[in-house]
Amino acid sequence: MHNVPEEWREERGPGGKEYEVKPRGGRGALFKGNTWISGNCRRDGGKVTEKEGGEPMDGAREVTDKESLMMELTHLVQNTVKESSWWQRRGIDISVLVLAFLLLPPAFLLLGSSRAVAFVLGLVLMGVAHAVITVKGTHLASHGSLSDSPAWAKVWAVFFIEVCGSFTAKAGVSGHVKLHHAHTNVIGLGDSSTWKIPSLPRSVYLFIAPLAVPVITPLVALGQLKEHSMGQSLRMVLMVFLGLYSQYWLLIHVSGFQSPYRTLLCMLFCRAMFSLPFIHVNIFQHIGLPMFSPNQRPKRIYQMTHGVLNLPRNPLLDWTFGHSLISCHVEHHLFPFLSDNMCLKVKPIVSQFLKEKELPYQEDTYRSRLLLFFHKYQELMVFAPPITELVGVQ
Repeated sequence: MHNVPEEWREERGPGGKEYEVKPRGGRGALFKGNTWISGNCRRDGGKVTEKEGGEPMDGAREVTDKESLMMELTHLVQNTVKESSWWQRRGIDISVLVLAFLLLPPAFLLLGSSRAVAFVLGLVLMGVAHAVITVKGTHLASHGSLSDSPAWAKVWAVFFIEVCGSFTAKAGVSGHVKLHHAHTNVIGLGDSSTWKIPSLPRSVYLFIAPLAVPVITPLVALGQLKEHSMGQSLRMVLMVFLGLYSQYWLLIHVSGFQSPYRTLLCMLFCRAMFSLPFIHVNIFQHIGLPMFSPNQRPKRIYQMTHGVLNLPRNPLLDWTFGHSLISCHVEHHLFPFLSDNMCLKVKPIVSQFLKEKELPYQEDTYRSRLLLFFHKYQELMVFAPPITELVGVQ
């Protein structure tokens, strides 16, 4: 959050006045026909009419105020980040990941026990550790939130996404950061359609198919190789193999598994333990909310506040998946380079700011979203979503 991406910055007019957020892919669904009239001010083609002498009219001041909302919020959040220690910015989340790795040795040892209770405890510990490492870890690594160094950020991305997550770092970062975040809820770009499988019945999709995620993930990664260079493809295959074989080898040589089939079944069970909530969270927080046309998208702050939803605090999911994926998803989409703990820290600032500016701050419960998707599965997960135009939202 130290550097604000250029596409978020406000353009400045004469005298350093901030007029508008630099557009990313087309000028606003907030204004039909690119024209908006307010009071004595008329805006055509992105220009604001001014009084004689260069002083903006009252309506122009209103337009300027509205368009600087994102930068105003950014300044508030930046100040909070600057006042925060390294421990708050990165240390807490890194400690959670370290603790997850520390759970693995006792998990492997417990899985070698002949006692049912100890064996089940080993399964749970390994499942929780895997979820923390492959969801929270890969998500933070994809955003470069684990290090201030770009070089180390790339190293962590390869380690968490490829070795631990069995996916390709290049496609993971590109698909999540450069597509989903840059084009949140934009039809055909970041509309979460990759999570839809219209051919599956709702009960199969919501409660059975997610269990296959550990198998599907490396297969999808292999399908991405055609877009990689030879070196990147070779690295990805070696890293994914290293991650999978390491767990397989440890289960045999540390846990004492004798059967390859039992070993693979244990791997699948541990890796699929949190697959259901993982899929649910990814569809609950975007699908069913306003969707935008690529040629008529609102400014960033309107796009994120209308197209993103927070779930309530959940001790299990917040600490395994990360706050930014559960209870601070709105904050995460507004400021995607913040760590989980920093998203939690700025949450009161963001929510208060949005409510004061009469912007939506969307929240709903896990149960409510699950019931909505179960009863409206065809509408939400099969049919194409309608396009929303935020006309006159100012």
